[in-house]
Amino acid sequence: MKQLIKRIFQKDASDKNSNTASTPDTPTPDKTPYEIMGGELAVRALANRFYDLMETEPFAKPLYDMHPLPLDRIRQVFFEFLSGWLGGPDLFAEQYGHPRLRMRHMPFPIDKALRDQWMHCMNKALDIEIDNPLLREGLRNSLSQLATHMINQE
Repeated sequence: MKQLIKRIFQKDASDKNSNTASTPDTPTPDKTPYEIMGGELAVRALANRFYDLMETEPFAKPLYDMHPLPLDRIRQVFFEFLSGWLGGPDLFAEQYGHPRLRMRHMPFPIDKALRDQWMHCMNKALDIEIDNPLLREGLRNSLSQLATHMINQE
């Protein structure tokens, strides 16, 4: 978690060399992305927005088609994962153990095209749900790295 926060707020650390005062909504390594976003409701909104977009974006149809329907359970599991990943309650680990995302995704053929579809939906969800530009870009970069790590097919 600390590594994620450091990556997300790397830019903020370089900005601290300037004389600008931080505001309550300015990200710092002491305040988790979960807290900055607004907690449970905001994280759930991001997870739901992502799946809403996956359901409706023609570009993401192959990604959508590989998910079990209805999406209610997977929405909940994704929210639980994001909660802990963003520095909030570690709901996923409490229920299922360590995420081990790459291992859990190995049964599914994930190539660059699927990764791009996933990021397409996530980028749109971040643009809609995350108002803080520094947090949004930090999350975008970290999630992009995570999505790339899931690729298991050429």
